[in-house]
Amino acid sequence: MVQLYNLHPFGSQQVVPCKLEPERFCGGGRDALFVAAGCKVEAFAVAGQELCQPRCAFSTLGRVLCLAYSEAGDYLAAIEEKNKATFLRAYVNWRSKRTENCRVCIRMVGHKVEAPFSDTFRDQMSIIEMPLSEAPLCISCCPVKGDLLVGCTNKLVLFSLKYQIISEEFSILDFERSLIIHIDNIVPVEISFCVGYVALMSDLEVLIVKLESDPKTGESVNYQPLKINNPMKQTEGISNETLQLDSDDFVICQKPVELLGEKSSQSGVSVTLESTGLDDKTIKYYHVQHLLYKRFAPDISSLVLSDDIKLHSLQLLPIYQTGSPTTDRKKLSQEKELLSLFCFFSLPHVGYLYMVVKSVELMSVYQYPEKSQQAVLTPQFLHVITSNNLQCFTVRCSAAAAREEDPYVDTTLKACPPVSMDVCALRIQLFIGLKAICHFKNHIILLTKADPEAIPERREPPKRLLSRKGTNVKFKTPPVAEAGWNLYIVDTISPVQLYKEMVDYSNTYKTAKTQSCIHLLSEAHLLVRAALMDASQLEPGEKAELLEAFKESCGHLGDCYSRLDTQYSHLALPYYKMSGLSMAEVLTRADWPLEDGSQKYERGLIFYINHSLDENLDEELSEELAAKVVQMFHMAEPKQLPHILCSPSMKNINPVTAMNYLSKLDTSGFSSILVTLTKAAMALKMGDLDRHRNEMKSHPEMKLVCGFILEPRLLIQQRRGQIIPTELAVQLKDTQPGLLVASVLGLQKNNKIGIEEADSFFKVLCGKDKDTIPQLLVDLWEAQLVAGLPDVVLQELFFKLTSQYIWRLSKMQPPDTIPLRTSEDLINACSHYGLIYPWVNVLISSDSLADKSYTEDLSKLQILQVADYHVCYAFVQKLLKSLICGPSFDIASIIPFLEPLSEDTIAGLSVHVLCRTRLKEYEQCIDTLLERCPEAIIPYANHELKEENRTLWWKKLLPELCHRVKCGGEKGQLYLSSLKGNILYLFEGRHLNNFRSIAKGGLFVSSCSTLEETRTGVWRPELSSRSATY
Repeated sequence: MVQLYNLHPFGSQQVVPCKLEPERFCGGGRDALFVAAGCKVEAFAVAGQELCQPRCAFSTLGRVLCLAYSEAGDYLAAIEEKNKATFLRAYVNWRSKRTENCRVCIRMVGHKVEAPFSDTFRDQMSIIEMPLSEAPLCISCCPVKGDLLVGCTNKLVLFSLKYQIISEEFSILDFERSLIIHIDNIVPVEISFCVGYVALMSDLEVLIVKLESDPKTGESVNYQPLKINNPMKQTEGISNETLQLDSDDFVICQKPVELLGEKSSQSGVSVTLESTGLDDKTIKYYHVQHLLYKRFAPDISSLVLSDDIKLHSLQLLPIYQTGSPTTDRKKLSQEKELLSLFCFFSLPHVGYLYMVVKSVELMSVYQYPEKSQQAVLTPQFLHVITSNNLQCFTVRCSAAAAREEDPYVDTTLKACPPVSMDVCALRIQLFIGLKAICHFKNHIILLTKADPEAIPERREPPKRLLSRKGTNVKFKTPPVAEAGWNLYIVDTISPVQLYKEMVDYSNTYKTAKTQSCIHLLSEAHLLVRAALMDASQLEPGEKAELLEAFKESCGHLGDCYSRLDTQYSHLALPYYKMSGLSMAEVLTRADWPLEDGSQKYERGLIFYINHSLDENLDEELSEELAAKVVQMFHMAEPKQLPHILCSPSMKNINPVTAMNYLSKLDTSGFSSILVTLTKAAMALKMGDLDRHRNEMKSHPEMKLVCGFILEPRLLIQQRRGQIIPTELAVQLKDTQPGLLVASVLGLQKNNKIGIEEADSFFKVLCGKDKDTIPQLLVDLWEAQLVAGLPDVVLQELFFKLTSQYIWRLSKMQPPDTIPLRTSEDLINACSHYGLIYPWVNVLISSDSLADKSYTEDLSKLQILQVADYHVCYAFVQKLLKSLICGPSFDIASIIPFLEPLSEDTIAGLSVHVLCRTRLKEYEQCIDTLLERCPEAIIPYANHELKEENRTLWWKKLLPELCHRVKCGGEKGQLYLSSLKGNILYLFEGRHLNNFRSIAKGGLFVSSCSTLEETRTGVWRPELSSRSATY
């Protein structure tokens, strides 16, 4: 049974001053009500709490059988009967009709209106005639686009809403018959249409399809003649039994069927599209997607189809994206974006609510306490009428739509009551003689009458109760109006007022610790959420009040889930977050003493506080509240106590109190390390350095690193988006920098801290600005290189290190602290540091480069009073060169940053030559070495000029040496020595042919003669022939 709460969703009511007994009525947008009686339609103004007043009236062609209003286009559509013939008409510009005798323009659908008639159409109502080949049975208007769908016996006809532009200032509303949906094996009694979704219903069947707007390959919208189905056979997939429909000896009873999704195409109902638009560009729909087919079983206790098992109240309810719709009716449909769609239909004793947008799913089943006559679905409620009661049920539309709109629902950030939550009845209001109901805005329109109902009657041949083709719709002639009827407008109270009543009602369950409190508060939350989603219905200033109620409802739900011990206690966290309550406010609300005066804290509250403290909120608890939190976790979750004490929100905790609770913990495994580090931090906060040192010495450093990995906030905290080193981190920087660097590296490898966060941490810790790199950060980068990082991060790390090495060499900037590892340790421990090439050592030790530049560099370091300036300078040089010589380094990435490093120094020259060599610029390197350090040229060539570069020995190096030997100079002896080494290489490598080609050129001979003259001072002619022979 559905749970009933005796609430008051209905407010004031008033009587509509109708002159005749209403036969049909419907709402007209935000401020109007249409009532059809006889051959007349009356429009009444409905605005707020004011009395309902007649607005206008207009005559119809005959008796109105069906009435529908479209807010998009602001028109009224009606099926009218005259002389046993039915007609379809649309009444547009009805607001311009002031009196009943005003002129009215009647035109055919699609009729082209000429410009001279614009003034006439501007100020008078127009009636659009829509001829059909078959009698219309039912109509439905699309609430988004304003298109009109008409149901006939074998088809549905779609009239698309459009505007005829008469001039730049004036346009008129019109329709175009754009599509025919041919349907076989079902006769619609009711239809509903919304942005391509079509729902149609017979006495016992419901079919929902979607008209797809994207064309599919191989499908056409042209109508294919339907195959004539054998009435003796049911479509394959439903039943293979033979149905003898013409036999008088049987009553045919089909089984109940529910087919969802693609399976619904096996229902036996054929749906085919036929495009009737004049322009192919106006085709909106190309093919059909079947969503739902449901068939109910009849009551076989009698041979005639009883009204007790007929379906009624088919309705598609759209919910739109939250936004502010425009007040311009012509642009209204363009501003609405469909978020979710729901379909409702009902049997006399049970109603069904489906969600049909992304997936077809049964959301709720409504069991009525007595036979229903009609129902109407709204985003907040389901209103059902019986013969003597108006019933109000809750719905789950807002819960489903919220999950479609916000992907963060059902996470630790946001929550919403589940769609599967049981529905309930808010009230069953006594109303005598209820006959019909409709709803618009916050009004419910009710027709009551004491005498028997005078509404359309469907007559079917007996026994052929299940023949889809055997349903005939025939209307009774209405009797003469008699006294005893009334048309009421019942106002529903504002969502905020009903919400407050529901909250007050829930207080009766607050001390009982039952699920009823959560259920009723969840209903109140969904009520407010649904009102916020339906922004078009909100009065000015009402949204702010609803938002406040929404936050308050989240707070109430957070209280429930934190107080009650349920399997959903974790929902306290997202509800408290959505409430906007601070942690201090939640803790103040969390005093719930037991009957014996003791205090117990349930899982929901502990879960909320634990997560809130873990998220580094910018909220600092007072000393009293911090002590209360420690007490709570000591009672409920003692293992979490070290983590809780490390939160920035617990900054004001008394360290003595914290130490007392920490001393009571049972430590084992890694938890003992974490407790030890927390004690060390608290001892430091107390100023007890001896106790701090004792705690830090109680475990080896590697175990301490594991403790920091378990709780990074022992070292690093964030406040207002800024990284703040803790007091413990400052202490470690001075006393155990190696432990600090190893701990941060461990945090990085375990994804507890990012690369940029680590860099910022060391800069803040060492008091450096953004452009200054402390040595501890360089130590971290080198440790990262040794530890190994993904390739994506590796080149960035190379860039950081080389940039820092180059900057220190160029600026002669010593490190602010002693490096943690020597260059030999790094080179031996890390494969990314390569062995420095042999010729580099020759280059560095060269006497020809021992000029004043290097001496000046050392004197600068002496002035800076670096303890070991020789080691400092050589350390950075060696690491930079080793990195360049490594196998993983991308040389091209640092070339632009080498400019500050001058080639006038040994360090600069060696780095530049190394980089050019790695870039295979060998000829330029040969020229540089011949000019600056000739003694290094042969070791360079032996190491670099191999394989495909071997030809440079005789094509580049030997000619250059010969030329420089011939020219002489201060470095003549160095050139000659290099020349001998070059010749020796050529002979040892047996490159005689290459050598002969050079010797024949005469350059080699002249070079040797010049050197001999220089050595002895006498010209010796035999040297030429000897050299040639040699």
